[in-house]
Amino acid sequence: MTLFTSTCRRGSAIVLAAIALLGGAGWSSMSDARRFDYPPARRGDVVDVYWGVRVADPYRWLEDPDSPETLAWVEAQNRLTREYIDGFADREAIEARIRRLWNYPRVSLPARYGTRYFFSRNDGLQNQAVIYVQESLDAEPRGLLDPNRLSEDGTVALSTLSVSEDGRFVAYGLSESGSDWQTIHVRDVDTGRDLGDVLRWCRFSNVAWKGDASGFWYNRFPAEGEVPEAERSMHSKVYFHRLGTPQDDDVLVWYDAEHPELGYYPITTDDGTWLFVWVWHGTDPRNGILFRRADEDAPLRRLVAHDVAKFSPVGAVGSVAYFETDLDAPRGRIIAVDLEHPERDRWREIVPQGDDVIDFVSLVDDRLVIAYLHDAHHRLTIWSREGKFEGEIELPGIGALAGISGRREDTEMFYAFTSFTYPTTAFRYDFRTGRSSVFHAPEIDFDPSRYVTKQVFFESRDGTRVPMFITHRRDLELDGERPTWLYGYGGFNISLTPSFRVSRLLWLEQGGVYAVANLRGGNEYGEQWHQQGILDRKQNVFDDFIAAAEYLIDNGYTSRRRLVINGGSNGGLLVAACMTQRPDLFGAVICQVPVIDMLRYHRFTVGRYWVSDYGNAEESEEAFRYLYAYSPLHNVRKGTAYPPTLITTADTDDRVVPAHAKKFAATLQWADAGNHPILIRIETKAGHGAGKPTSKLIEEVADIYAFIYRTFGLRLRDS
Repeated sequence: MTLFTSTCRRGSAIVLAAIALLGGAGWSSMSDARRFDYPPARRGDVVDVYWGVRVADPYRWLEDPDSPETLAWVEAQNRLTREYIDGFADREAIEARIRRLWNYPRVSLPARYGTRYFFSRNDGLQNQAVIYVQESLDAEPRGLLDPNRLSEDGTVALSTLSVSEDGRFVAYGLSESGSDWQTIHVRDVDTGRDLGDVLRWCRFSNVAWKGDASGFWYNRFPAEGEVPEAERSMHSKVYFHRLGTPQDDDVLVWYDAEHPELGYYPITTDDGTWLFVWVWHGTDPRNGILFRRADEDAPLRRLVAHDVAKFSPVGAVGSVAYFETDLDAPRGRIIAVDLEHPERDRWREIVPQGDDVIDFVSLVDDRLVIAYLHDAHHRLTIWSREGKFEGEIELPGIGALAGISGRREDTEMFYAFTSFTYPTTAFRYDFRTGRSSVFHAPEIDFDPSRYVTKQVFFESRDGTRVPMFITHRRDLELDGERPTWLYGYGGFNISLTPSFRVSRLLWLEQGGVYAVANLRGGNEYGEQWHQQGILDRKQNVFDDFIAAAEYLIDNGYTSRRRLVINGGSNGGLLVAACMTQRPDLFGAVICQVPVIDMLRYHRFTVGRYWVSDYGNAEESEEAFRYLYAYSPLHNVRKGTAYPPTLITTADTDDRVVPAHAKKFAATLQWADAGNHPILIRIETKAGHGAGKPTSKLIEEVADIYAFIYRTFGLRLRDS
């Protein structure tokens, strides 16, 4: 998500027919300099002892979301936040402009199954995208699945979609109110009607169809009541479901009772010959692979254990399967394994490790299509299955691939390209002619030629060279006072590549600067880059982000009072840690669905999955020492003036529980010695972000920008 100090976030911006910046007069110093009367929050006497160190947790009671005390506190906090945001005269104008900008059709890449093509489309303001099917690329599409009909407010979302290889059936998962839990249904594509199949207790699940469409493999967790609540994110199992039978009759295919913390993800090859089971341990990028022929009932065989390296199945031709792996190659390589003789000494290297990182690989037209990350933006290359380089597909500019669609037997491929000022556009590549053509381009009232994206490199505290993308109007004169939005994440092997968000457009039109820092902890330079930003090296990530902010100030882009930092989830941890370490450096903080209490995070929902990146303070004294040193909750200092801060969360977030955000808000409000707002916005019927309806996204965007506008004293002007 991307925000800025003038009404832009995840899909729009506000300009009210074009808002003037007037040199910087519109970005004046804080307009509401006053002390805030925060709702009272009882400070309890809870104290935990970690490795001989007493650690107070005075707001432990906020971990109970249903207690009358918590509910009253949440209501009072939301009321205060609403009063501040709604007190901004241009709040409604902001939302109106956001709604207009958001209102354009968005279409996914087509994917072929059998003779049919499937794709999703959102006409603009639909809460959820609709799934369509067409008998050929020239045929008229027909609606197949419309989640908007399943709830009045759009809070029932499509979370999983898997089409049988012949295109006869789709298995789809539905989640409610943003929950990670989903229920899987099956629809007949010919009739457009659901079968009676209903599969529950699914979370982070995949559906892998059997080649004859008689059923599918899927993964799920225990039913409610089968295990203690604390173990609901453990004991993952793989089942086979035969169409037309009740879930109770599903056949257990795999479960490792000795390692209940492991998770599983079934995958079948395009031709339906092989079944793979991806074995994962939390968010550790290393994974195991189990396999067998899909049409046999033989036991699964282990190709590689879960704690060795990353192994991503690419596809198979006969008994030869292709994998992308970082085994002995931190930037990735392609290997071939004969599954009839899978011994490691018989593996063959097809594409060796190169200078750039392999991001993902597809098998199309019997070729390996490899997307490389070059300094955090994509290159698209083609290789033979024998490892011969056959060429590179020229992309429109510095940007990223938002997806590839194609099968091994296809002679065409669809890919989506996007960048900060380039709306996500679908291209068709013809392998016979070697040419790309635009397949679908969105129509947006925006001229990309007026803007420029450049990549700079800066030094972090330890001298590490870190890249950052900076986008702004081409004719912008940098005067050291330009409002600048700095976004970061830095964790879990996730790369921040260029991406298009309508929410950035007004920010750029008004003369704002948008920056994305590619911090350590991601995958921009491979597994070594990731390793440099985890566990006892997590401080490197915060140092990188602080150095990015200082670069923008030192190089004349902005000033401290006009620099906004933003991040969500692990990125929420990032901005929270940076604001507690350097409260003097930032003009405003937008901290979304954050991980905050680093001593207890692993106790909630799926927090235990993140131990590979963060560590566990209860199991290791070393981990306690470094977690305690940066944990935002434990590094808020009484009497410090913190920058204006808006914390966002959702009451049904079952990935990063809202207790993190609540405890952080209460602690900051208690400690703050400044006169800037420290507010929290607690959404209802929304989770961590996935599947959030358009209406709620627009409301949240408008609220965030109204907060920044009012806090910075910005004005909306008609052109």
